[in-house]
Amino acid sequence: MNYIDKLEMPDTTKPILLFEEDDYQIYWLGLNEDSAFRVNVYLIKSGDEAVIVDPGNRNFFEPIKKEVIDILGDVNKVIGAVFCHQDPDVAASIVDWLDILPDMKVITSSRTNVLLPFYGIKGEYDFFDITQEFTFSNGKVLSFIESPFLHFPGAFTTYCNTSSFLFSGDIFAALDIEWSLIVEDFDTHKMAMDLFSKDYFASNIATRGYAMKIEDLRIEAILPQHGSIIPKKFVKNSIDYLKDLQCGLDIIYPYLK
Repeated sequence: MNYIDKLEMPDTTKPILLFEEDDYQIYWLGLNEDSAFRVNVYLIKSGDEAVIVDPGNRNFFEPIKKEVIDILGDVNKVIGAVFCHQDPDVAASIVDWLDILPDMKVITSSRTNVLLPFYGIKGEYDFFDITQEFTFSNGKVLSFIESPFLHFPGAFTTYCNTSSFLFSGDIFAALDIEWSLIVEDFDTHKMAMDLFSKDYFASNIATRGYAMKIEDLRIEAILPQHGSIIPKKFVKNSIDYLKDLQCGLDIIYPYLK
């Protein structure tokens, strides 16, 4: 069941269950930051295995680890982590996760994988290339949609085939002090997305190209790395936003159009 549309004033000081079907659950992990650049971390639990989506910076490691243990009972059930790109707000805690889970799969693109060792990772690790689907032992599948230059050449998004949730990384990210977990008014939220998207994304060619990749995909919710979760009723608005967005090079070099 998708709980996103049913959440009313959720307690964001603790993890929140967003989806559940039998032994498969998706959680938002509570980080009650007082920042417009708020970071979302997600946990996908599939049977006795789990994957963390964009685990965050090193300051988040201990609170996120505690929440993961509270949910799973044993941190060793984490078999992998998704890194949608290499920026520190997404990936810096990789060194801490690999310290305690050296066999954890690092699920990312080849371009991102080139840069992750610069955080000071010691030794080899198990790189899982997102050109393949990721399958849990119970058969549940995560697939990946590349999103080049939004905002990194090797960026990608993660699609959960069970929930039809799209973990969108920086795409659909928003900057907002007046934050809520779920988008309530899209017109207001669009202004918060502008604060991120217009500066970070390369051009309308990149945003429109990605929008075309996902416009026919069944999407029950969009879960970005920054800002608020976008419920199903605003998914089409969000895709149309990308199609029309003028950003990056469109703004810096308008005379080259």
